[in-house]
Amino acid sequence: MNYKLRIEKVNREHLSDTELATLESKVFEIARIDMIRDLFVFCCYTGLTYVDVINLTHDNIVDASDGEVWKRTFRQKTDTPVTTPLLPKAIEILKKYKHNLRAAVTGTVFPVISNQKVNAYLKEIAEICGIKKNITFHLARHTFATTVTLSNGVPIETVSKMLGHTKIATTQIYAKVLEKKISKDMAALRKKLG
Repeated sequence: MNYKLRIEKVNREHLSDTELATLESKVFEIARIDMIRDLFVFCCYTGLTYVDVINLTHDNIVDASDGEVWKRTFRQKTDTPVTTPLLPKAIEILKKYKHNLRAAVTGTVFPVISNQKVNAYLKEIAEICGIKKNITFHLARHTFATTVTLSNGVPIETVSKMLGHTKIATTQIYAKVLEKKISKDMAALRKKLG
């Protein structure tokens, strides 16, 4: 009766700009490793979870009224609609898999592979790239939230919507204020106060 629960804050890891660039530029000779890297990088630029990217179909990729390519899906976990404009790197990866035979069989954008295998291959990829972090597929979502969007000035409300969160508090778990962002914001303030 006297036991009290304590909530411990967990340090959510993400890839830095440098680690993400290393991963993107690495040439892999083994097709399965190359595909897993592409899947992971795609999610670093879209914020999709494993289950949502594996279920992604070409019908989810649309040309929007603004002339850009968007991803329109529903998060499987919450059934929340998620609509996000795609960044150039994500579009480049989509083009690479447009005519993939393994994906065509399942009607998905990417070939279907189990989360366990993906995570095992990601460990291999991290080792090859010299990344010391414990890389799991969910790290791509954290990288999207932290490195790709928030640290580049995208407002937390926008990031929350793109991640399919129903509460901003959920997004704040991802929202580390990075030293790089603090430095950039203070430099802008210095200039303004001048």
